[in-house]
Amino acid sequence: MDQPEIEKWLEELRIEHRDLDEVIRHLIETRHSDSMRIQRLKKRKLKLKDMITKLESELIPDLDA
Repeated sequence: MDQPEIEKWLEELRIEHRDLDEVIRHLIETRHSDSMRIQRLKKRKLKLKDMITKLESELIPDLDA
């Protein structure tokens, strides 16, 4: 996967992460009764964050001396 593809994928993941954050916040503020749904969304958000971090690290060039 080349750099432009990774950057595009990263942007898509960041958007999904941000969207999930808003959905979770809304569900909590409205005292949504389905706590399992909130937990699943939080888990998905965490996985996205891990994927974002991994992809960001792939964009950092190796500085082997």
